[in-house]
This record gives sequence, structure tokens and C-alpha cells, in this order.
Amino acid sequence: MTYCVGLKLNRGLVFMSDTRTNSGIDNISTFRKMFIFEEPGERCITIMTAGNLATTQSVISLLEERGKAPDDRSPGIYKAKSMFQVATLIGNTLKEVIASHADSGQQADAMFSATIIVGGQVGDGDARLFMIYPEGNFIEASEDTPFFQIGETKYGRPILVRAFEPDMSFEDAIKLLLVSFDSTIKANLSVSLPLDLHAYDADSMKRGREMRIKADNPYFEEISTGWGVALKNAFRELPDFTFPTA
Repeated sequence: MTYCVGLKLNRGLVFMSDTRTNSGIDNISTFRKMFIFEEPGERCITIMTAGNLATTQSVISLLEERGKAPDDRSPGIYKAKSMFQVATLIGNTLKEVIASHADSGQQADAMFSATIIVGGQVGDGDARLFMIYPEGNFIEASEDTPFFQIGETKYGRPILVRAFEPDMSFEDAIKLLLVSFDSTIKANLSVSLPLDLHAYDADSMKRGREMRIKADNPYFEEISTGWGVALKNAFRELPDFTFPTA
């Protein structure tokens, strides 16, 4: 299992992913699930993956191989002229990989399933955020749906829904994501640190601030402890429940 979140803010995009993969309680590994494709001044694209590890690694490897040499870039992530074309390319690649593993070759077999978040900016287009399904189709973030989650989503979603604001700063967005991830980590052992972070400034056309947050990170420790205490204090301040009179 995994947990990845992409936020679409007025000032750019923020991505965070965990790094735990497991196929049993005695087989736990750490793998990077966030990947950045960049041509400074022309495009910056961030991809996060969840699902079957062999499938997601095959998708990333194909995207990287097809983007290595100029003559091999079509179709390729560095040749796409818009983020819509990037999402279409990744969707087709995901569908291709799943079909190559599935017995029928026609439908996305559940055991090879994967879901992808991709966001970034190409050329003179806007910064955009998409979620791509195993079938290769996708949806785009909007004012009504300003963030996407993949993997183990249920524990961290209520926090995002209650506190997200599109005009929040990167610092507040990262704080919000850390609370969401901490809640998920506490509730599900299949999600764990280290966490990978990338904050992309709209119109910069280059990598933004990146960081790997490990278990001994003092800020994460402060967030993990502090928001639990704040929640308890807020709970105590709520009015007491009283049964209605008969």
C-alpha cells in the first residue's frame, strides 16, 4: 500500500508521497514513488505512483527510455506540447503495461493495477494536475476537486477536506499534508516514512523545493505530537452532549 497526495494551489502544485511497499508483514521495502521530468525553462512534470510495483516501475522506465535521445522522444514526455498530452501519454503507457501483463491483454487485471497522479506545466500552458486510472483514462483537478489522493486515502482525506484552501501558502500546504500523512501512518502500518516532497512554483518551469522527510525529522515530530494535543484540547472545549428530555 502507499499514500500520495497532489494539491493544486493558486501559487503552484505541492506533491507528497510515502515510500513503503510491502507484500506481507515480513517483506517490507522502501521504494521511491515520486519522479520528476524537467527541461528548465520549458517544462517540469511530477509523477507519483500507487499500486503494483512492477507495473509502476515499468511505466516510469518506459517514460524515461522514450525520453533519453531526441530521436526517440516521440512519443515521449519531453515532446508532449501540453499537460493534457502528458496525461494522455502516461495513461496510454499505463494501459499498455497492464495489458502486457494481464492474461487477456484487453482489460486491466486487478493484480497488475496501478493509479498515477501527474502534475506540472508545459510551455505557455497553466500548471495542471491529473489523476490517471488503470484503464488509461483520467480526470483533472478543478476548483471543486483541488487535490487528488491515491493509495490509502481514507484516513488522511477528512483533514484535507476540512482545512485545504487554494490560496494557502506552500508552508501551510506542507503542514496540512504532514498532518494528513501522520494520521494515515498512525492508522495503517502499510504507509510509512520517509516522505518525499516537491513544491512547484507556477510559471517557474523548473524543479521547486524538494525534500525527503525521515523519521527523525524534528519538524515532523513536532507536527505529529502537536496536532494530536491540539485536537484533544479542542475536543475538551466543545459543549457537552446532553440527552433530550422526554
